[in-house]
Amino acid sequence: MLRLSLQLHKWIALVVAIQVLGWVAGGLIMTAIPIEQVRGEQHIGSAALPPIDTKRLLPLEKQLALADMTDVGEATLKNTPRGPIWVLKSAAGSEGWWNAYSGENVDEITAAAARTYAQMAYKGAGKLLAVDYEESAPKEAQVSGPLWRARFGDKEHSRLYLDAFTGEVLSRRSDLWAFYDFFYQIHIMNFGASRSYNHPLIVAAAAATLAVVVTGIVLLVLRLGSDLRRLRARPRGGALATPIDRRPGV
Repeated sequence: MLRLSLQLHKWIALVVAIQVLGWVAGGLIMTAIPIEQVRGEQHIGSAALPPIDTKRLLPLEKQLALADMTDVGEATLKNTPRGPIWVLKSAAGSEGWWNAYSGENVDEITAAAARTYAQMAYKGAGKLLAVDYEESAPKEAQVSGPLWRARFGDKEHSRLYLDAFTGEVLSRRSDLWAFYDFFYQIHIMNFGASRSYNHPLIVAAAAATLAVVVTGIVLLVLRLGSDLRRLRARPRGGALATPIDRRPGV
């Protein structure tokens, strides 16, 4: 039993040791770096959007009529940098963007507008270096669809991802965020886009780590029992018995 537990403990520990190191390193990074800095909250601009003028707001029924949509599945009113916008999604999943005051269909924002909205959303010493249109969102943006990426020249190399139609900031990224996210993915053992804890790999690793702990406890109990029996086998007083001399002629 002792030998089997020892072998199981050593081999399973060898398999999970690297991941345990990743868990500890990831946990250290996540607790040592304030999450507010990772999210770039220190660079959120203070410019507030003007409130929606409800008197000018086009009712949803009229907007649907102007958009000629009879199969709408979802309608969302957003207050955006370019004004209030109706975002209409059909039952089939297609989306359209409409000016909530005039009812007109809106096109994607221009590069000049993207620069303006990015500067409105940013606070800090970094200068706006460039805005780039991305047909497919980069992995770090963690959103879908076309967008604008604005890069700033601060020490964190801040990056803002703006909605191509509304100009809203969809995500804030930086080199600090990339560093943090790398260890976060190691910690949860998931390098996909979902960032989910519920996947087979982490379940298997957690089960293997539990096995290491259990076999370690078994080894400890068996070792302590062996030491206790050895202690009880000693003569009282602590003196060792003198061995009998078996030499011939004595």
